[in-house]
Amino acid sequence: MVVPEATIKRYYRIDRREIHYLKFILEGYDGVAAMKTIDPQEGLVALHIGPGCEEEVNMIIEDVGRRVQIETAEILKGDAL
Repeated sequence: MVVPEATIKRYYRIDRREIHYLKFILEGYDGVAAMKTIDPQEGLVALHIGPGCEEEVNMIIEDVGRRVQIETAEILKGDAL
């Protein structure tokens, strides 16, 4: 996965059985965000959001949240890759 340096990084916790679903949805929005699984057992993922795409990602997360439990996760510096 190649991530441009100008991305915004946000962390989310999602039902671990649904990580693939979120990744599939995001891949449908080419160039909006790249997703990396940080901890598959905990359902912790990082989204690298393209410049100017924050609002679109907010709408995607809100829509996915209607089907799947997803919440913003706080990550301490050094905890994530």
